[in-house]
Amino acid sequence: MKKLFQGLKSDIKFKAAGPGHKLTEESKAEAPKASNVPPKPRSPPTGEAQLAAASAAMARIESQGRAKAPAKDPIRAQVRKELEAAQVSEGAECIKSNTEKKSKTASDICNILFKCPLTGDLLKKDEREKHITELIQALSVSDPASASIMKIHTFNKDREKVKVGVEIMTKYLDNIVGHPEEEKYRSIRMSNKVFQEKISHLEGAHEFFEAVGFERKTQPLPGQETQDEFFILSSEALEKLDLLQTYRDSLSSGEPLRATLERQPRVFTPSIQAAHFDLPDDFYNLTADEIKREQKLRTEALERNAMLRTKAMREKDEQREMKKYNYTVLRIKFPDGYILQGMFYARERVSTLFDFVRQHLQNDWLPFELIAPGGQKLETEEAAFNESGLVPSALLIFRWDVAVMTDIKAAVGHGPESALKPELLSTAENLV
Repeated sequence: MKKLFQGLKSDIKFKAAGPGHKLTEESKAEAPKASNVPPKPRSPPTGEAQLAAASAAMARIESQGRAKAPAKDPIRAQVRKELEAAQVSEGAECIKSNTEKKSKTASDICNILFKCPLTGDLLKKDEREKHITELIQALSVSDPASASIMKIHTFNKDREKVKVGVEIMTKYLDNIVGHPEEEKYRSIRMSNKVFQEKISHLEGAHEFFEAVGFERKTQPLPGQETQDEFFILSSEALEKLDLLQTYRDSLSSGEPLRATLERQPRVFTPSIQAAHFDLPDDFYNLTADEIKREQKLRTEALERNAMLRTKAMREKDEQREMKKYNYTVLRIKFPDGYILQGMFYARERVSTLFDFVRQHLQNDWLPFELIAPGGQKLETEEAAFNESGLVPSALLIFRWDVAVMTDIKAAVGHGPESALKPELLSTAENLV
């Protein structure tokens, strides 16, 4: 169980290459990290006719280097197996089947969905919390220690209080592992001020102590006639200090279990509707009524002040508008007219869009450019979408790197027939 939660964060960034396309990792900041890990880049074409052009393109990429995705976490895989077993035994499998049914029948082109990092289930926004809660409760049956750690890091929203509480809890275990002969370290007085103020209020904390081998006992205070309640480490747990150390490490490295935004890559056939977006309410930080009221007030204000507002005033208003959006749906139009669509957090970096596009290309080793709606090339990949005018939706144009395409056309007489992978094109839908 060591380092149980490393890998639960789904914020992996694969950096793409090319002019104005630096190879780049997010936080919450507020947005979780990108959930889709790009595939291993393909080898460039071979043959004497294409060698010069291919080597020119590869030189551009290799000069930048590529980030390696971390290996899969075996602990996470084990937890997934335990969860699946618990779900079957308790009838929780219906959660998964119902969720899959909903996701498959969802008809909204811009529907927002999230993926559970343990089961892979697709969830609607209002289903996430219940789903995660039920998963952790199911895990409590087969692995109470792991479940209690998940509860501590997931159910307690104040991250600073969690950090402080976990530091004290790990200190308790450090004292035991470091001084197993000292009896005083094996008992924790539950009425102790530090325990009461920093630990006792954390959901899952008491369950953790019991799961790792502490027993709740009432006994006299040293030198006094009064009694108090204690957590006392059992003799059996004391004989398994390596296991106690593992629990300590898992607790210390734990992270909240969160469903991540699903990119939902979709391809549409050429359509004049490419720039039309019908966005659901999930995209906004406001309620439907608030959105309507805001739009009405904004329209009236624009009509009154159209001739009086300065450029600075307009830019300030635009930035204020950008903060109202949680998500953005982005479409990329390719030279053959096909359209690739993906979902993103409004505060994610532009670099994640390049990563998303690259993993769906046939020739993912070739550098490319993305042209924003205003006609400018996207170059500031560290900027967030809401800082780049790409929320709550945008249609961008895909363009191969001009210099490399010139080399390839000179060598073989033509460029790539289609940019997107054939298996993706086979799923193309009509955009209505």
